[in-house]
Amino acid sequence: MRFKTKIKGIRRIGELLAAVALTLALLVCISPPLSSADEASSAALCAAEQKMLIPGGMTFGVRFFTDGVLVVGFAEKGDCPAYAAGLRIGDVVLKVDGKQLGGAEELTDAIEKSGGREMELYCRRDKADFTVKITPRADENGKYKAGMWVRDGGAGIGTVTYIDPTTGAFGGLGHGICDADTGKPLPLGRGVVLGVNISGITKGSVGAPGEIKGYFESSKLGSVIKNTDCGVFGIYSEIPKTAYGAMPIASATEVKEGAATILCTLDSGQMHEYSVELYAIDKSASGGRCFSVRVTDADLLAITGGIVQGMSGSPIIQNGKLVGAVTHVLINDPTAGYGIFIENMLARE
Repeated sequence: MRFKTKIKGIRRIGELLAAVALTLALLVCISPPLSSADEASSAALCAAEQKMLIPGGMTFGVRFFTDGVLVVGFAEKGDCPAYAAGLRIGDVVLKVDGKQLGGAEELTDAIEKSGGREMELYCRRDKADFTVKITPRADENGKYKAGMWVRDGGAGIGTVTYIDPTTGAFGGLGHGICDADTGKPLPLGRGVVLGVNISGITKGSVGAPGEIKGYFESSKLGSVIKNTDCGVFGIYSEIPKTAYGAMPIASATEVKEGAATILCTLDSGQMHEYSVELYAIDKSASGGRCFSVRVTDADLLAITGGIVQGMSGSPIIQNGKLVGAVTHVLINDPTAGYGIFIENMLARE
């Protein structure tokens, strides 16, 4: 009898477990499946929560050549072969008569040696490719010209925002390296990362942004692979030594108004942490002006007057997390500027 009672008890426990299992199975089946967009969002959120990055703060130099040759201006438009053919400022010339261009000098040489014959240029405007036919004209010295000014490279100084400790990949500036004439990010062909020796600081004032002055070292530290509206990205050959270890990143929803700090390297050549205040946060911003930054650190104000050119990319730390980077200074108030969310930079990486 006792044996049978035990058997019945075991059976009841088994039935209860089966019922629980069935209930769980039904709950799983009833729950609606995630859409592909939800899955991507969930995966991105999970990746962001797990992401650990080394904050930058060191200055770096960038020297690069554009992908093709950038049109930055014209001679008189009324008598300009390039403008008449349909070229406009910001267009990129990629090929001449089917031959890939290696730089501005190659384009100038091909035009001068054209003898005035019609040439075909393969070009790009935004993301659309097109061709134009241009007929160079001889100037007063007998040299053939197309009447356009072009550029094939650029260089600048900025600040590294973060470094991936597992890959050596980095992001900096928080905005693109833009052409002075077009205001658009230069189309990157190839580029190198160089060390910078800081030679001085021009203090910012109302109407006159300051800047970090320096010169490039000859040693190559890595490669630049992307120039976007939300930053410059590349890979270090060897991860630079820094006093800061990897830290978690913050999502846009975690960034709060109030106290924070930035890391930057100034005329001492040593990286320091300075106090700032974040305000006017736009959590829906997708570009490089997501919130405002005001320098509150007396030492930094004494050295630079606030935010100066070359500090773009300075990492912003709040509550133990990397939240973004300084991007711009306000012309009429050098103590203040804009910042970008770190997740916006990572989205362009």
